Amino acid sequence: MGWEAWFTLATIAVCFSVMATNRAAPDTTLIGALTLLLLSGVLTPATAFEGLANEGVITVAVLYVVVTGLRDTGTIAWLGQAVLGRPKSLTSAQARLMAPVAAMSAFLNNTPVVAMFIPAVNDWARKNNLSVSKLMMPLSYAAIAGGTCTLIGTSTNLVVNGLLLSETESSGLRMFELAWIGLPIAAITLVYVLIFHKWLLPERRPVISQFADVREYTVEMLVERNSPLEGRTVEEAGLRQLPGLYLVEIDRKGQLLPAVSPHERLRGEDRLIFAGIVDSVVDLQKIRGLKPATDQVFKLDSPREDRCLIEAVVSHSCPLAGKSIREGGFRSMYNAAVIAVARDGEQIKKKIGDIVLLPGDTLLLEAHPNFIAQQRNSRDFYLVSQLEESSPPRHEKAVLAISILSLMVLSVAFGWLSMLLSALLAAGLMIITRCTRGRNARRSVDWQVLLVIAASFGIGNALESSGAAKAVADTLFSLSGGAPTAALAIVFIVTSMFTALATNNTAAVLMFPIALATAKHLGVNFLPFAITIMVAASASFATPIGYQTNLMVYGPGGYHFSDYVRMGTPLTVLTGISTVVLVPIIWPF
Repeated sequence: MGWEAWFTLATIAVCFSVMATNRAAPDTTLIGALTLLLLSGVLTPATAFEGLANEGVITVAVLYVVVTGLRDTGTIAWLGQAVLGRPKSLTSAQARLMAPVAAMSAFLNNTPVVAMFIPAVNDWARKNNLSVSKLMMPLSYAAIAGGTCTLIGTSTNLVVNGLLLSETESSGLRMFELAWIGLPIAAITLVYVLIFHKWLLPERRPVISQFADVREYTVEMLVERNSPLEGRTVEEAGLRQLPGLYLVEIDRKGQLLPAVSPHERLRGEDRLIFAGIVDSVVDLQKIRGLKPATDQVFKLDSPREDRCLIEAVVSHSCPLAGKSIREGGFRSMYNAAVIAVARDGEQIKKKIGDIVLLPGDTLLLEAHPNFIAQQRNSRDFYLVSQLEESSPPRHEKAVLAISILSLMVLSVAFGWLSMLLSALLAAGLMIITRCTRGRNARRSVDWQVLLVIAASFGIGNALESSGAAKAVADTLFSLSGGAPTAALAIVFIVTSMFTALATNNTAAVLMFPIALATAKHLGVNFLPFAITIMVAASASFATPIGYQTNLMVYGPGGYHFSDYVRMGTPLTVLTGISTVVLVPIIWPF
């Protein structure tokens, strides 16, 4: 190997050690590695940043917008309730999550499936008091395993199948031919996670969740007539799963029902009085069939979908201090409606309009975002801050959002459009039909994930152009001793290593010609080697940068680099053993 190859391998080794010890963020580390490779001349600017123009990277970015449309219409919350349900334990929750995700990933690209489930799992974990770090990695692993079951399950399968058609005389693989190896791998992945998560998956919760929230709001919600909640029990409506929230009583046409039973059935026009923390109060606003009991919300100037929730602390100089919300004309004065009031952890047992404001009260307001700019420096409030992702969902557009998603899926499944064009079309329709707003779409993109994926392509180019990839592969293949099974095992190992260092598609493209030459030299059927490359490149569990879905859950799960190594390495070994044993039986040499 030349000095370029040695320098590339050394740079990657340092890069991995930095990420493994959590000394720097993955995007900072990988961009730093690309900078060194650029300065050394191993890469040119075009090859270093080729990933920024890659279809896969752009597709991931656009899919964030599609998911935002689903979230802003309340579809994500519905998905969480309809598909995930109410688990009885953490193991049950993981099974409920992984089985449908694996099934969906067999027929859809992994990326949109994971992108769609991340916000749903976040909400689901909070409502059921589960650690999100116990769910995000299983989500990614299920999507990866499910993608190995069909030809269209992952882009890697399509890439290798395309190389089979162009570089060999093979007629390619059939749609479900990979299921012979994919289904056992999916089953192994599911069983492995359910058994070993107790010891290998981290238990991490946000620091703020470890402390009591002193802001206990009192809020009134009204059950809408002919809504999905009418006739359901309190428990069936999901009103007992919100953490830190307590249903104090129900006001039913003037009759108070205290100590509400979970089996109490809701009726139209029921007024529900809750007390609890702000996150769960925000969740209440997003439940279809509930609306704020105060009619002041519907008298505001701006359309409801343009508003957000804002917290404001009443100051001593506020002109409404000492007056009730209704008497002081809060809505008319500030063009904002009071949704809930918090007062030193005290439950305020009054209707919102009858609450007399005191200095120090924290108000939860529904208002246009302009309220913040107008009142930030006002003497009326000590503090004004907007709550993230608090815009009221547009439930009436939920069917439209699902239709757009279905159109995207069908256009890819039937080959009408590529994944990128389908995602672009779906994202555009989400904005045009106002399922989401342009500002929400811009904020939804996770640039850290995109930079890491794009940088991975540059590192893959360095491995290839420097000759490091071929040199390492040739050295390892010389160890096979002419035995086809040993060569197959080495193909899996080397492909897995390349996938961990670069990306799945890069690993598959690098390994294909090397494996093809090896099969010809051994005089055996090449198809088992092609199948092994597909599985090894896709089944990347041991590092976050090996597969884009691992990167997508890295931040939401609060993971460290070492978490993937600890949880994913044994699973990769199990997958490798299964592949090397089963593939020659299903596709003989």
